[in-house]
Parts: sequence; C-alpha cells; structure tokens
Amino acid sequence: MILQQISLDPEKDSDSWYFDIPAIAQLAAEPLALDASVTVIVGENGSGKSTVLEAVAAAWASRLRGAVKHWTPRAGDEDSDLHWAVRLQGEFPPPAGGCFLRAEAMHQLFTEVDSGTPHQVFGGALNAQSHGESFLAFLSSRDTERGLFILDEPEAALSFTSCLQLMALMDSLIADGSQVLLATHSPVLAAFPGARILEFGEHGRRVSTWEDLPMVAHWRRFMSAPDAYLRHLFAAG
Repeated sequence: MILQQISLDPEKDSDSWYFDIPAIAQLAAEPLALDASVTVIVGENGSGKSTVLEAVAAAWASRLRGAVKHWTPRAGDEDSDLHWAVRLQGEFPPPAGGCFLRAEAMHQLFTEVDSGTPHQVFGGALNAQSHGESFLAFLSSRDTERGLFILDEPEAALSFTSCLQLMALMDSLIADGSQVLLATHSPVLAAFPGARILEFGEHGRRVSTWEDLPMVAHWRRFMSAPDAYLRHLFAAG
C-alpha cells in the first residue's frame, strides 16, 4: 500500500473540537491500518469523514516534492488544523501521482490548472465544462500517475452514469498501482468491488459490508416506496 497507516497524536491539540467526534477520538487511540487499494468511508453528516480526509490530504501533500503541481487546492479558512496531529506511514519518498478532490474547492483548483495547462489535455478548459465532466476529465488526465487519490464525496459532481464512469476509472487507477481513499454518501460508489468499507458514527469507526450499511437499506426502501418517507415530511393538503 502507498499509504499503510493513519494515526493521530492527540497531544498536539487535545482540546480541539474534532477530538469530540467519536471516529476521530478512536483514530487517536487506535491507528487505522489500510490494507485495500480502495478504502470507502461512509457515515452521516458530522461523523468526521471530510475532516479526516482533508487532514490526511494536507499531511500527505506536505510530503510531496515541491515540483508536484495541482495535487490539492490551497487550504481554505474552513479547514481544520487536524493535519498537524496526523501521522502517516507509507512509501517514502511518496509517489508523485494522485490528487485530493472535493466538490467545494474544485473550481479553485481547476482555475489554477486551466491557467497553466494546455486545455486540449482535458478536452477543453476544465471550468468551461460541467461540474461532473471537469471532475472526470481531470482524473482521467492523471490515470497514468501512480499515487494516492483522495476523493471527498465526489458524487456531488456526478450523475448516476458518471458515478459508474468514476468506478471504471478507479479500477484503472488501482490496476496501475495507485490507492484510493473515498468518502461518500453514494451506495453506488460504496459498492466498488473489493473495497474496504469503514462506517463512521457515534460508535467511532467499524468495518462494514455494503449489504449492512444503513444508507443502502434506506435507499432500497425509498426507491421501492418513496411515499413511505415523504408523507412524514410534508403537511397534509
């Protein structure tokens, strides 16, 4: 594995709010070993998925050589400082490929890419394409670069069909020796064959199977009978 283990040093900032999140508190007490080419993290909003991924991405980016470009957008004011406590074990020096993509910072990153990369590489300027098209075009342009790909809720940019395209692209990435960390609310993306699924929640984190995920059960029930859910949301008449 390119990235073999993630741990936290709580002594770096033990009073910070994120150590009150069960999955993050568990990560401080119990390192997370990564033993699959694709690790999928699921959980409700606020369970710590994005906080952990952005911290891992910042810690990984600090290991990369200065010549590596466009691996991640610049940190935003809303990002936590959890990355200072992150401890990573993996290949060193790390492979230069991969990227960190999250929906809320894609425009910023792609603006930087468009300003310095020939547009024909992506079939046109990234920010001139739709959200989903630019996402897949950028990833496709990096599919020969072995490295760590960290994707935070990519389904925000993708249709159902595009989610399937992403899964095919992920398969190509891992066939070339890359590794993927993916946080998602999508039962489609969570179904990636061979992925290790980690469920974040009040219990902390636990390994799960696709069939046992609450979100899969909810989507199945909703798709079979939407009114069973919707009737509780709207006032009668």
